[in-house]
Amino acid sequence: MSGLGVRAGERVVLVWGLPSSLEALKELAQSVEAAGSGVRVSLENVDRLLLSSHAPSSCDLVLSGLVPGSALIHSSEILAEIARIMKPGGRLILAEPVTTTGDDSKLKTAGKLLSALKLSGLVDVSEVKNEPLNPEETASVKEVTGYQGNSLSRVQMSASKPNFEVGSSTQLKLSFGKKATQSEKPALDPNAAKMWTLSANDIDDDDVDLLDSDALLDAEDLRKPDPASLKATSCGDGAGQKKKACKNCSCGLAEELEQESKSSKKNIKKDTQPKSACGSCYLGDAFRCASCPYMGMPAFKPGEKILLQENQLNDA
Repeated sequence: MSGLGVRAGERVVLVWGLPSSLEALKELAQSVEAAGSGVRVSLENVDRLLLSSHAPSSCDLVLSGLVPGSALIHSSEILAEIARIMKPGGRLILAEPVTTTGDDSKLKTAGKLLSALKLSGLVDVSEVKNEPLNPEETASVKEVTGYQGNSLSRVQMSASKPNFEVGSSTQLKLSFGKKATQSEKPALDPNAAKMWTLSANDIDDDDVDLLDSDALLDAEDLRKPDPASLKATSCGDGAGQKKKACKNCSCGLAEELEQESKSSKKNIKKDTQPKSACGSCYLGDAFRCASCPYMGMPAFKPGEKILLQENQLNDA
């Protein structure tokens, strides 16, 4: 068992499956226990591995498919479970029948088995040996898998689990080079600084020409503009269309339309004031008809609201 790397005090999980014989399994387990003092061996059938109660990161070494006569095929679920129960830095030694042609869906090639181990989260995956099967083992593999080809061999691989737990984190120490900072500003060219500097003494120089802003305006600019000329060319235009001020109107059309609206409302109110048939009711009884409902009431102004008493309405 020296080739398996069993160390003293380690916990070893031995995974087996049919058609391995119980005598061969017992012999392998005893040889693993005798490899070092305090070695503890747990036997686990591959069909019951997913249902086992192994705690995560609880074993140092996993031996799978090493029982003579074994035809154990490792699925992705089995490999993931093996990686789960291995301690960080734990080791795996695995043996599996493979085909060199890859023409079977159940059997992998050596390359596909190596990729499956890496995809399970294991590292340092390497092929230890690849040897042909004897006639008894070939017949056993064909019986279990239904393979009918003649390109069978048995490959043994080793792998290990990374030295960290799943979900662990660490702080990255990144060293970025500090950017060179200029402690002093670059010196300015005196001639360039003088060119862009204007002092109080420069204002008195005869070489400096100052312009009066009022001199830039002529008589046409100072004339008050006609309000009609301020209107936009399309503001309220259009034959047969109603005048309508633009949004945020600034030419005065909005105020003009508002004034026209108020005037029209006053005219409508004046026209809708109540009028009598004779038009003389407001003058007094001397000018009212005999059947006038305002008979007996004092004179009032035109348009003034008059309330008739209930008995007067009944008499009328």
